[in-house]
Amino acid sequence: MNRSDLDGLGYRGKTVVITGGSSGMGEAAAQLLGELGASVHIADIAEPKVACASFTHVDLADPASVVAATASLASIGPIDFLFPIAGVPPHAIGALNCMLINYVGTRQFTESLLPQVRDGGTVCLITSTAARGWLHHLAENLEIVALDPLAVGAFYEANPDKLRDGYSASKELLTVWIHQAAIALAETRRIRLNGIAPCATGTPFMEESAKVLGQAFMDAYPHPLLGRMPTGEEQAWSLLLLSSPLNAAVTGAVLATDEGNVGGMITGALTAAYVQAR
Repeated sequence: MNRSDLDGLGYRGKTVVITGGSSGMGEAAAQLLGELGASVHIADIAEPKVACASFTHVDLADPASVVAATASLASIGPIDFLFPIAGVPPHAIGALNCMLINYVGTRQFTESLLPQVRDGGTVCLITSTAARGWLHHLAENLEIVALDPLAVGAFYEANPDKLRDGYSASKELLTVWIHQAAIALAETRRIRLNGIAPCATGTPFMEESAKVLGQAFMDAYPHPLLGRMPTGEEQAWSLLLLSSPLNAAVTGAVLATDEGNVGGMITGALTAAYVQAR
């Protein structure tokens, strides 16, 4: 496909900041954004393999690192598109560190750079099908979202039972924050804040998760639409299509990019065997 035919998506000549651009969906998104003519600035803990306008090291688990990275990135503004989409599973790093990266660091990074996002710009994050229980835990999630992000780690240290595996809780908080914070950003600055919620996707993230979840889980995971896991690039296209200025009326939305899995679980359309495996 000739990417110049897609200039109507609105990325050519625009300034983009993306976390997680060194692997998985983030790497795929960074590659596509570059092909679409954007000036792509990647912030990550590892150096990216894709070409980019700049690379800034950031450890989202370390608030001081986030402060330094966002201070450095402030000089490239105004930012047209902000994609704080880095994320990790809990298996190797533990539940609390998973929370610190996926929610605390991501929110700190986002809020620190919002002053550099131009009025009318776009912010889009990645949640997960693992966040499908956000409404069942709404009161608790609203309580935590109301905290200063840097106080969230202490909250979970005092309430470890609420942390669960760290991953699902972190993605629920991102979902609730998107729904809630989008309103003020829309009313005061016309900034759109959205997210996508992918299913299991063929990236290094899922390869690591599969080692812990086991082959039975992977075999039971349904792929009703594609007959396979989506690729990182397929998920990245959803991220970019949702964030395009063509979707001018869309904010506070979390788009399910999960082959219908969550809806199938809610309505009972998916097999009982899979639901039990989850």
